[in-house]
Amino acid sequence: MMDLTQKQWVKHSVFHPFEGFEDLRWKKGGSVLYATIVILLWFVASILYNNAYGFQFFASSEKLFSIVPYIVQTIALFLVWVVGNWSICTLLEGEGTMKKIYIYSAYSLIPYVVSLYIQTLLSHILIQDEYIFITCVSVIGIVWSILLMFNAIKAVHQYSITKTIAAIILTFVAMIIILILLVLLVALFQQVYVFISSVYTEITYRVRV
Repeated sequence: MMDLTQKQWVKHSVFHPFEGFEDLRWKKGGSVLYATIVILLWFVASILYNNAYGFQFFASSEKLFSIVPYIVQTIALFLVWVVGNWSICTLLEGEGTMKKIYIYSAYSLIPYVVSLYIQTLLSHILIQDEYIFITCVSVIGIVWSILLMFNAIKAVHQYSITKTIAAIILTFVAMIIILILLVLLVALFQQVYVFISSVYTEITYRVRV
């Protein structure tokens, strides 16, 4: 059996998409720290991709920078994926814990995250006629990560191919439901805040009068 360090497990999982996560599961490898670093690197890559991309390929129209959308598009979205997959696969008798889903899913995103950095770098080196190379990097990163994610979910829950596909589809449905509930919850808190603020303002006004 393999005896790898946490860094080596990350490399093994990424470059061995079909058996890497199975090995990771049986050896109980994987690190929450490394998984979190990957998500934070995705967050940074998203900011750079949208704000530091070569102007000859993409001119950002953002006049006022806000970090909130990037948190929602990366960290929050990833956490919703983890919770959604855990909730669905618990019903489907999956063997994966929330911790393992978090680690395996984060490792799966590495090719995509790396591709974002490479695309941003190439956008400052290449000319418009060479944009095909950036497109190739993008496609490779996305396809590679999708393949890794599929095998990660399959390995962590010990599912068949058919059940893995069903679990991923249902996870997206669960994500939509969770996001709708979160939006409703935020709207509710906003209304409560406005109500309390209005009451407080009215009371202080009458006290002064």
